[in-house]
Amino acid sequence: MDKLTSTSMQELLKAQGLKATPQRLAILKEIAKEGHISVDNIYLKIKNNFPSISLATIYKNIKSMKDAEIIYEINTQDSKPKYEIKKKTHAHFICQLCNSVEDMEINKDDFKNYGDINEIDLYLYGICKKCKI
Repeated sequence: MDKLTSTSMQELLKAQGLKATPQRLAILKEIAKEGHISVDNIYLKIKNNFPSISLATIYKNIKSMKDAEIIYEINTQDSKPKYEIKKKTHAHFICQLCNSVEDMEINKDDFKNYGDINEIDLYLYGICKKCKI
């Protein structure tokens, strides 16, 4: 699900048993736009359109969408978790200087010698190309 439209976001929420509220759609839109984003940054980006929204509301919606497996939580070493829309299996490269997160393509078949792989949660830590310069 690389390109999510407003309609596909609504369908995704409904398919997972969640109401497509304007707040949830705004949260998903920011996650889709940024790729990987923290709750604090989601709040900063949507508070102008939803002046009465609180961080607690965003956390509650994030939890609901995470429980429904619409979004995935990425835990970084030195900062708050970031969220992404769940997509095909991949790993994450996390910069230890700027905490940026980059997706890395991997294939479940690469791990078939270990048994039947149901899920991969792989983090690689280092210095990103931007910080290395």
